[in-house]
Amino acid sequence: MRVKACGLSDVGLTRAHNEDYFEIDPLHKLYVVADGMGGHSHGEVASQLAVTSIREFIAKSADRDTTWPFGMEPDLAHHANLLKMAVRTAHDHVLRAISKDGSLYGMGTTVVGLLLSGTSAAIAHVGDSRAYRLRGGRLEQITQDHTWVNEQVVAGFLSREQARTHPLKNVVTRALGGESDVLVDVRELEVEPGDLFLLCSDGLTGMLSDADIRDRLASGRSLHEICRTLINDSNARGGIDNITVVLLAIEENGSNGNGEEEGEATR
Repeated sequence: MRVKACGLSDVGLTRAHNEDYFEIDPLHKLYVVADGMGGHSHGEVASQLAVTSIREFIAKSADRDTTWPFGMEPDLAHHANLLKMAVRTAHDHVLRAISKDGSLYGMGTTVVGLLLSGTSAAIAHVGDSRAYRLRGGRLEQITQDHTWVNEQVVAGFLSREQARTHPLKNVVTRALGGESDVLVDVRELEVEPGDLFLLCSDGLTGMLSDADIRDRLASGRSLHEICRTLINDSNARGGIDNITVVLLAIEENGSNGNGEEEGEATR
């Protein structure tokens, strides 16, 4: 199998600057989206610091054997353990930056990352940046938002329709930089040719429904065209936040290619 990937980020229509950040690393098969929080407290610093930290951790780990010196969780595969530890390390780096520079107090970031190993994808996330998979025309939300509103949905106190317009829908319950420790959710999925994965910030999901997203992912257009359409349509609905999307298409490895092909990555 081979992977084609494309990423785009847009400031949206109401924000003065872009606090999102993303990474496409075809060498290590790593894909990350982070949505910085804090506004005047430099959310963009947190998101870029987190993504850079994750990329560097995975890159440094690539040549090491399976006995990584951190505690491994036996129910997770090696690459899933590495991604989880990379996110935890990024959290520590954000906290360290805050401790060194008081002007950064209050900054934080959500993050969602995907790391491929063979036919297995590890997905780790903190906060409300999401991962989706389109397979056979069916869209599945892989991650569950770490938000107060989603907790109320899970508990049965709010419907999903009520959650979409709730005034507290953007209140996250987990973030990198928020507490002294962070809980990282990790899933492992087998990938198949034809799978299309989407990583995104809530600037997309706040404007487009899952049905809207599914229609655009299933359009058959190129990855760049789909990314651009997702962003343009989010802005057409109001564009009240920064919008970042990263797409990964899993394909059969044909005779004309034997590696990963990267699409456009525009910040």
